[in-house]
Amino acid sequence: MSNHPFHACATCIHYTVDKTDKGVSFRCSRLGFATNPKYQFNCWTPKENVVQLMKKRGFEKEGDFNVSS
Repeated sequence: MSNHPFHACATCIHYTVDKTDKGVSFRCSRLGFATNPKYQFNCWTPKENVVQLMKKRGFEKEGDFNVSS
């Protein structure tokens, strides 16, 4: 697991929230299964607004965050 302060499923481009009559489910569209906003996986690709916030807070050097394709 990463100790990076921004690394979590909820900040990834593949994180989706599905609302139905039965409730709310959190899923990873890339991996295809249910997840939790706080979970961390090695395939993390941060959302653009998260990348901008990370740069603003000094995480802009190569290797400070992993951007997977």
